[in-house]
Amino acid sequence: MKCPFCGHPEDRVVDSRVGRDGEFIRRRRECLKCHRRYTTYEYIEDVLPMVVKRDGRREPFDRQKLRSSILKACEKRSVGVQAVDDVVADIEARLHDRAEKEISSLELGDLVMENLQKLDQVAYVRFASVYRQFKDISQFMDEVKGLIKEGEKPKAAKPVSKPIAKAPK
Repeated sequence: MKCPFCGHPEDRVVDSRVGRDGEFIRRRRECLKCHRRYTTYEYIEDVLPMVVKRDGRREPFDRQKLRSSILKACEKRSVGVQAVDDVVADIEARLHDRAEKEISSLELGDLVMENLQKLDQVAYVRFASVYRQFKDISQFMDEVKGLIKEGEKPKAAKPVSKPIAKAPK
């Protein structure tokens, strides 16, 4: 492992821990030259489907690319990094469950939007504006109106409280 600070190729492992559900191993390392510490994550190399882009190109599924696009949509929102990592893990698990060896970028985008809609509606609209390639403000407004309609639920009538009369003295 090469030190990210000085580039020295030798380090020592200070601490190792198993991550969520055994998905990865987190290792805390210390460079033997500059003595700075850094963290590495080891994941099992999975055979995930190829992503078929809109123009027909195929590229391997990239977990970091997916994570960074979701983080960008959630920028300056009250969405924690752990919540984003959970969304990425959920999408990755769904890809593992698929029998197909390819997934279209449109399908992948739909999975992201489905998760973002539950997580944060502003992040959902941000992602949708890039993913659906909005050409003008009317398309943007249509998406927002759709969210508003989904959020409207019939409100239960509030019970009317009557003031309690004071007893005569």
